[in-house]
Amino acid sequence: MGEKKAIIIGAGPAGLTAAYILLKETAIHPVVLEESDCVGGISRTAVYKNNRIDIGGHRFFSKNKRIRALWAELMPVQGKPAMDDKLLGIDKPYQAGGPDPESEDIVMLIRNRVSRILYLEKFFDYPISLRPQTFVNLGFLRTMKAGLGYLFAAVKRRRENSLEDFYINRFGKPLYEMFFENYTQKVWGIHPSRISAEWGAQRIKGLSLSKAIAAFLFRPFCRDGRRQETSLIEQYIYPKKGPGQFWEHMAHEITAMGGEIHFNAKVTGVELSSGMIQSVTVADAGGGLHTHRGDVFFSSMPVRDLVGAMGETVPANVRRIARGLPYRDFITVGLLLKKLKLKNKTKIKTVNNIVPDCWIYVQEKDIKIGRLQIFNNWSPYMVDSPGDTVWIGLEYFCTEGDSMWNMPADDFIQFAIDELVGIGVIDRKDVLDSTHLRVKKAYPAYFGTYGEFDAVRQYLDGIGNLYCIGRNGQHRYNNMDHSMLTAIEAVNHLKKGKRDKSVIWDINTEEAYHEETS
Repeated sequence: MGEKKAIIIGAGPAGLTAAYILLKETAIHPVVLEESDCVGGISRTAVYKNNRIDIGGHRFFSKNKRIRALWAELMPVQGKPAMDDKLLGIDKPYQAGGPDPESEDIVMLIRNRVSRILYLEKFFDYPISLRPQTFVNLGFLRTMKAGLGYLFAAVKRRRENSLEDFYINRFGKPLYEMFFENYTQKVWGIHPSRISAEWGAQRIKGLSLSKAIAAFLFRPFCRDGRRQETSLIEQYIYPKKGPGQFWEHMAHEITAMGGEIHFNAKVTGVELSSGMIQSVTVADAGGGLHTHRGDVFFSSMPVRDLVGAMGETVPANVRRIARGLPYRDFITVGLLLKKLKLKNKTKIKTVNNIVPDCWIYVQEKDIKIGRLQIFNNWSPYMVDSPGDTVWIGLEYFCTEGDSMWNMPADDFIQFAIDELVGIGVIDRKDVLDSTHLRVKKAYPAYFGTYGEFDAVRQYLDGIGNLYCIGRNGQHRYNNMDHSMLTAIEAVNHLKKGKRDKSVIWDINTEEAYHEETS
């Protein structure tokens, strides 16, 4: 009898991790089928004229020891200063014997985490803090209104039927209206009152105004930062050339160990028989069809597409729910600038004294941009000429086929530039170059038929040799480390011959905040 074969759909963090762990811990041969021509999924790094774009922003931070060990196994932490740290004379907790990022590429950098909110053309901490500057920026009337609103919400809690209820219970209605309502609608395209509270339970369950108060009062006594929420963690690690570099390196190791990765291989059909998947049909770049048979199947493709590929063998109700699962798509505009108009008024040192933020949440009303990334601050090696230019990414959330998605690239770039000029972030004359990227199904959404998703999950779990992993594979807004963990748990489940797959689905549903360190 020949070796067993695993067909893995998708070469993002979950799919590649599944292939890597299968090769390291089993005798099962992995075959990865990737629809695009590159690895990493939304965690890939796009390159434009030697300037690199991290699509969506990916801090490498996890409370899980297995994930941290896997990162270190493939890409050790720097042992000597990076380019910008050298120029600025900054010391960090470098790893003894670790690689020198100035001469070696396979290296994780230690980076300082700074993220702020731009609102009323002023900077606020992210998440909202109780520093005096917060009250100065808000003004007396807004501050009083926010405080009274929070006290009212603490006394009269809402039943959490929606994300709006979730926010108001934790921050009060005035702060919700200032910092959450408009931004959430911008991200998801619908009002928070129509989004499941489950999204908040996954993404921000550890954050509230009470936590901000506790952080303000007790932070002086927390010497090592333990028990802080992720949004208060001050450092993270990051691949020298962006997150895609890590996945490219893992893909190289997979093929070196004998695994297969097929690009431009879109799964269009799934053959089911007797409660098991027998094979998948794949369309190549030229439209040719190929069949891949396997013993076990790992899917990180969107649930809507997976169920659709199974055809009418799937019960009608499950097909209906899957068809109604919504996604948000994503556009990034890369702008190469002489400089930013924003001034660095912090005490944090940066090259050319640019603002120190990794990304900025843009909360200004009537502005479509959601977040602004400054790639110089993620890694100086993301920028072709970091000493002379600033390389930024403008993030827009949209839906495939809407007016933003369909806008010609050149028009969209000009629209994005106009927005930044309008809120005082840049001067038009400082724009040197630009590019435009679109990403489909970047974010699985928690509305539409999502409330009925358990029926889809139950059906998919009933397919004995199928494991649904990753963000799109589970229709869950997982972070990168959680996507990796779903793959690791799926392989463990397979090795132990377990039938109940709930442990795979339960990742990122724990009581503690999903990125809280301990």
